[in-house]
Amino acid sequence: VQLVESGGGLVQAGGSLSLSCAASGRTISTYTMGWFRQAPGKEREFVARIRWSGGSTAYGDSVKGRFTIYRDNAKNTVYLQMNSLEPEDTAVYYCAAAAAGYSGSSPNAYTYWGQGTQVTVSS
Repeated sequence: VQLVESGGGLVQAGGSLSLSCAASGRTISTYTMGWFRQAPGKEREFVARIRWSGGSTAYGDSVKGRFTIYRDNAKNTVYLQMNSLEPEDTAVYYCAAAAAGYSGSSPNAYTYWGQGTQVTVSS
């Protein structure tokens, strides 16, 4: 599975951005899809994930109520809508795929990764 993120950029605090992750090579209907982020000098942090079967979602505590993960089966794409952005959200955001049965937040369980897209939130 190849994953390609897009949609990052520079936004002011309080603004919104929408990230996309387009998958190719295999349908992502057999994977749990996740978003992670990594800021300079920090560990990779779980942001959100969506299970393809049933579409259940989970979010990191720091983004709950502000971010929404959703998918478009027909486009083989998963999205991350980010609202009320804060400077602390500044990071490289990565899309990742794990086995369909996985429902956790450990990056070690995700097999496939995109190249990342930079999100910068100015104060």
